[in-house]
Amino acid sequence: MMDSMDDEDKFDYLIKYVIVGDSAVGKSNLLLRFTQGSFNSAYQLTIGVEFGSGRIIVENEIFRVQIWDTAGQENFRSITRSYYKNSACALLVYDISKKESFESIQSWIDDCKSSAPETVLMVLVGNKSDLTEEREVSEEEGREFAEKNGLLFFETSAKTGENVKEVFQESTAEIAKRIKKGYYNLESGNCGIKKANVEDDVVLQNPSEKDKSGCC
Repeated sequence: MMDSMDDEDKFDYLIKYVIVGDSAVGKSNLLLRFTQGSFNSAYQLTIGVEFGSGRIIVENEIFRVQIWDTAGQENFRSITRSYYKNSACALLVYDISKKESFESIQSWIDDCKSSAPETVLMVLVGNKSDLTEEREVSEEEGREFAEKNGLLFFETSAKTGENVKEVFQESTAEIAKRIKKGYYNLESGNCGIKKANVEDDVVLQNPSEKDKSGCC
């Protein structure tokens, strides 16, 4: 479940997420829906990177999710690549009503593989599932592509909120499962996951431009 950031500041793990995909697929609204429970119908181009955070509870452990929403335009691609660094999870987003955005996913996967840690969890997200009459990518196509590439898969609607919390809840649960299996080297700080301490809590409450250069 997602919990409110205002309830309490304590957490057990800090994890870094990055959201990537073509322009206008709804990345910023996915972030807005998850962190604030709202939706902005007016399209606003992301310039560079936007930041948000939330809390998720998995088996009585609190995960603070630090999310970086990146610009989809080609001229920002070099900036986007830098945000894969030290990421625990990458959400690869396409618009189910725009086939071209789905066809671009492979290039985002390639970027992720070349720039993110080997341990990064990749999640394929087909957004705008509310646009049923405009659909150009079937759910089956998305699911088959995800299975072929070893990705988790969800269809979401940032507009209605459908499956948005589930994306973060289930991906965090998968990360929690991997932590218990010893999949990550938590001491290195390179996997996008850190155990909580006082310094991390201060950074997350007051993110600065300097802090945005890395995950944790």
